Amino acid sequence: MKRLLIPALFAMTATAPACAGDTDPGHLKESRATAQEFMQKLGGVLKEQLATSGAESAIGVCKQVAPALAAEYSKDGRSVKRVSLKPRNQSQGTPDAWEAKVLHDFDQAAGKGQAAAELEQHLIVEESGGRWFRYMKAIPTQPLCLQCHGRPEQIPEGVQALLAREYPNDQATGYSAGLVRGAVSIRRKLD
Repeated sequence: MKRLLIPALFAMTATAPACAGDTDPGHLKESRATAQEFMQKLGGVLKEQLATSGAESAIGVCKQVAPALAAEYSKDGRSVKRVSLKPRNQSQGTPDAWEAKVLHDFDQAAGKGQAAAELEQHLIVEESGGRWFRYMKAIPTQPLCLQCHGRPEQIPEGVQALLAREYPNDQATGYSAGLVRGAVSIRRKLD
């Protein structure tokens, strides 16, 4: 059973001040930087692939490059992954209980007008194996994402066919630009 060391989740925006004694500011700063760098690298590869080879080839970036990049960032007691309430790849993108709650919080905040790009949460938890710093940063749906994650009429037929073949249980469609599509989730061992 997990026992939270910090009873409340806070820091819904990148500009929200941290509460005294809540977390080590170094872990928060490092997690923010890691999430930003991870998404910039992945976004750069995706944009390049879309520009040179089209949306169908970009599916391979999310299927192969994204997990490899996450593995590259998962080191020294840190785990980095992408999660979503509507995962395309259930084995890699399904959130745990805390991640699911945070994703719901992000959706609610975005529904109230907060920019998805500003949403983040963090806390320290006590779990089996010790104390962990948890951090999540929302992934906003960009217009270019709609070629694979938009409503069916926005997704080209070739992309739809490839998604059906590669991801028969795909849930990651129906988004509009600006919505929270998921989050980068970082878990770091503190002990």
